[in-house]
Amino acid sequence: MEKRKARVLIADDEPHIRSLISLIVTSLGAEVVAEAEDGEQALSLYKQVSPDMVLLDINMPKVDGIVVLKQIMSINDRTLVVMLSSLNTLEVVKECINNGAWNYILKDTTAEELHKEISETWGEYMVAIKAAGAVV
Repeated sequence: MEKRKARVLIADDEPHIRSLISLIVTSLGAEVVAEAEDGEQALSLYKQVSPDMVLLDINMPKVDGIVVLKQIMSINDRTLVVMLSSLNTLEVVKECINNGAWNYILKDTTAEELHKEISETWGEYMVAIKAAGAVV
């Protein structure tokens, strides 16, 4: 059986952040299947492309990232969602993790650290999915 690339949706209202995340994701061997600039578009694209991983900003126009996270988890709670934000209050981090996010990365993190965090999160996710018997 041929391995396929992980399919990723990037949702952030800042084009330069989407570009940076896209470069990191493709350098890790994944495929960016969609990009959204607001929460409403993120949900619509999620439903259309069914990605394996979503990199999701919290502060976005129309629908915020926490609402999008909850919607994604209600559709498929096995989706790997990594929250991106400039907010680092404990309450916000807890709310994201409690609602199914696998990780929470601050946007002011260096590109190298973003690469490391995304890579490690993907690795942890794959181990958990394999342990649950969801992937061969």
